[in-house]
Amino acid sequence: MAQERGPDFIEALSRGLDVLSSFSAARPSASLSEVAQATGLARPTARRILLTLSELGYVRASDGVYSLTPRVLDLGTAYVGSLGLWDLARPHMEDLVAQTHESSSMAQLDGSDILYVARVAVHKLIALRVEIGTRFPALRTSQGKVLLAGLPPAAVRAALEVPSRSTVPALPVPPDDELAELLAHVREQGWASADEELAAGVRSVAVPVHDASGRVLATMNVTVHAAETSMDTLLNHHLPLLRRAAEGLEADWARRARLPIEAAPQGSAR
Repeated sequence: MAQERGPDFIEALSRGLDVLSSFSAARPSASLSEVAQATGLARPTARRILLTLSELGYVRASDGVYSLTPRVLDLGTAYVGSLGLWDLARPHMEDLVAQTHESSSMAQLDGSDILYVARVAVHKLIALRVEIGTRFPALRTSQGKVLLAGLPPAAVRAALEVPSRSTVPALPVPPDDELAELLAHVREQGWASADEELAAGVRSVAVPVHDASGRVLATMNVTVHAAETSMDTLLNHHLPLLRRAAEGLEADWARRARLPIEAAPQGSAR
């Protein structure tokens, strides 16, 4: 059933965003026909949108094949930069990575997916490629469980009803009672883990990052290779360090919030 749109909904803008979203790591370039098929748009409509995006500098064309330009990064980094969160998170994440020798990421919820907004990585062979902008189905990840646990029950169901845009298949949503029990347990213990639920060989543990009011802003995690790191090490060694890093970030964020607006540092994702 088609989603109801408000009276101020701009269909042309929605279609333009659909065209941008049709490109991915799995499809970095596409012909006009492929874009039209991926978005469900008529070819003339897809063509006009692609030409507009090309004039604006977000798309380039070569021999009838379209691809994104680096300018699209401005759309994502503007969001991260507007929070100022990355500048504050980076030293805490770097310290965490130095102590654990494992990669650490931050994510936020986008519908039924988590979206990576910051990352400090170590060079290890792991089953999934992760970078800023990567999205995974929330229920398959430790970060997603923490983010969902931070929502009111009605908002959880609404989020999970949004179709996933990840290339990784989403899991069926558990019955309401099972889901409520899972998220209540995550809230009570203050962390969540995922043991090869996202991909074989990938384990992770995540904790929430709160703002001064107690609202969950984002999550921070540690990801390990299952063949190298046991769940015991992940939970008994890495998790306390992860919690300390998140608490340090929360303290910095609270201090930033107390600054006068004109004196607050300008966030940047660079």
